Amino acid sequence: MYDGWKIILGIIIFLVVFTIPLWLNIANKADTSIPELVLPTDYKECIAPRDYMRAYHMDILDEWRDKVVRQDIRMFKFKDQVVEMSLTKTCMKCHDSKQNFCDRCHNYFGVKPYCWDCHVAPEEVKKKFATREDLNRLNEDTENNNSVRR
Repeated sequence: MYDGWKIILGIIIFLVVFTIPLWLNIANKADTSIPELVLPTDYKECIAPRDYMRAYHMDILDEWRDKVVRQDIRMFKFKDQVVEMSLTKTCMKCHDSKQNFCDRCHNYFGVKPYCWDCHVAPEEVKKKFATREDLNRLNEDTENNNSVRR
């Protein structure tokens, strides 16, 4: 056993490298409390119970997207009411702050959803098109682009 020190050194190096994430987690004392979500003041009820929405809202949104885009089904029956299957028209009507509602949990869990690749967050719309003239200009640009495509 002439090379025993090499084996022990190899085991020590392996253990150090293998446990580095553990040590970094202990050293990094980040806030691990679950974020409190800011619900709208006129909050009544969502399309599903709170616990279900926390766990499966992404599945609902994926299902809605598929039904709207692929099957042209746009309405969803919820209890006694019918709501439109739309992130911006249904969900963001009550949860109107992406930063205070969506981003808090998504950042906490380290999730980067792709919803906002297509949808425009409500605050961004308000900031981007502050006046009626801006909206009219946008509509004119859209009409011009549509006429060019034809």
